[in-house]
This record gives sequence, structure tokens and C-alpha cells, in this order.
Amino acid sequence: MARRRNRSVAEDIMDLVAKLPWWAGVLLAAGFYLALHAYVSRPVPQATQPGQLGAMAAQVMWRTLAFYGQYLLPLLCLIGAAASAIKRRSRGQLLQRTTANPAADAVNGMSWQQFEQLVGEGFRRQGYQVGETGQAGPDGGVDLELRRDAELNLVQCKQWRAQRVGVTVVRELYGVMAARGAAGGFIVTSGRFTDEARRFADGRSVQLIDGERLKGLLAGGGVSQAASAPPRGEPACPQCGKGMVLRSAKRGAQAGNQFWGCSAFPSCRGTRAMP
Repeated sequence: MARRRNRSVAEDIMDLVAKLPWWAGVLLAAGFYLALHAYVSRPVPQATQPGQLGAMAAQVMWRTLAFYGQYLLPLLCLIGAAASAIKRRSRGQLLQRTTANPAADAVNGMSWQQFEQLVGEGFRRQGYQVGETGQAGPDGGVDLELRRDAELNLVQCKQWRAQRVGVTVVRELYGVMAARGAAGGFIVTSGRFTDEARRFADGRSVQLIDGERLKGLLAGGGVSQAASAPPRGEPACPQCGKGMVLRSAKRGAQAGNQFWGCSAFPSCRGTRAMP
């Protein structure tokens, strides 16, 4: 594994500001300049007794740091604000390209980093404050933190093209939610979820957004709409509107026959007959 190089304080400041809205970075730059400039402009107290020489030397040192800091800190904040604006524009363009091309290849062809940016922009346009955790990877970890009305929601992104997201992923996110006191969580995939994953998420504060529902989120349909609309090819439950899954009757005259059952079973017992 490659060793991470040591980062400077200046880089940490720019990265931190880049995670904020661009206008927040501009306000920080102005605030730093005004505060430090006011400190530097104050008259220097004169030492009248020998015992005050040490305090005066410390004052000179702090004023020297503040003199350079009144220009350096605002510059770092402005660089971070510019990076934030560029990121925001890039995410917006990525969202526009994806929504303009409804084919699945538009999502499956992007990198996992772009997929996380795309999902984050979709939630951001629903009114959430979106934070990147810095623990991103192609397969694992909580990727996004959503905040709205003082509530924390966690998001895990799974850009899985060939396989379905299983119940293990849902259990892991639910455990992290409990440990961090999150109000809810979302698992977003470009693919599909297994029936077991859907059953585990039902009745819990975990919402599953598959490839078809993701399109609704990106199109501005809202999180609740994206999380409740049934995938293409699956009918909606006549009682609750959630997606349905194929089941087989185990007893009675219809034993062995398939039918559509609500994915929210057993809390919802809606069914549809196979055509």
C-alpha cells in the first residue's frame, strides 16, 4: 500500500473550506481579514518596566503572525471557495448529463467517485446538506452524511452493475446508524436489491433506492417518491404502493403457483395475481 504523504496545514484548511458552500468560504475570508487586520492595527503597548519585556516580545510575535495571517488565511479560504464552486458546477453538469441520458450505461459507465457525487447532488437538490465522509471507496463504508432539520442520515453508495445488493450491506448500514444515532439511512445502487435485503429494510429507517428509483431521485421526484416507486417490470402494491416481488403459494389449492406479493410483507399483505 502506498504511504500517504504528510499534508500541510494550508492544504487541510483549503480542503475544509472546499467542503462548504462557496459563499461560506468567501465570508470566512472576509471575517479572517477584518479580525486580523483590526488586531494588527491596534497600537503596540510600550514596556515601562523590565518585567514587561517578555510580554512585549510575545505581543510582537503574535502581531507578526497576524500581519501575515491577514493575507494568507483569506487567500486559502478563497482558494477553497473556488474549489467548492468548481465542484458544485461539476456535480451539476454530471447530473444534467445523466438525466439527459436515461440509459443505464450513463450511470454504469462512470467511476464510483462520480457515482457518489451524482447521488450527493441528487440529495442536495432535495434540501439536504451533504457532507462527504472522506472514507469513500469503491465498495464499502458510509459515503455521504445528510443533514436536515438537525437530523443525521447516512448514505451508502453501491455502484454494482452485475449483482444484487444483499442483506449484509443493509445490516451493516443499520448497525452504523444505531452506533451514530442517525435518524435514517439510504442505500443507493445502480443495480437491484435482493428480496432478503428488502424484507430486512422494511419497517426500519433504511430506504433502498435501486437503479430505477435513482432516476426518480435525480429527476427531482423527491426521496420519498424514489424510495416507494416500484422498479420497472414490477407492479405496485394495491394497498401501500410499494414494489412487489414474486412469491410461490405454499398451501391450499394454489400451492406451487406464483403470485405477486408486497415487498413490505408481513406489515403489508397486498397481493396481485400473475397475468
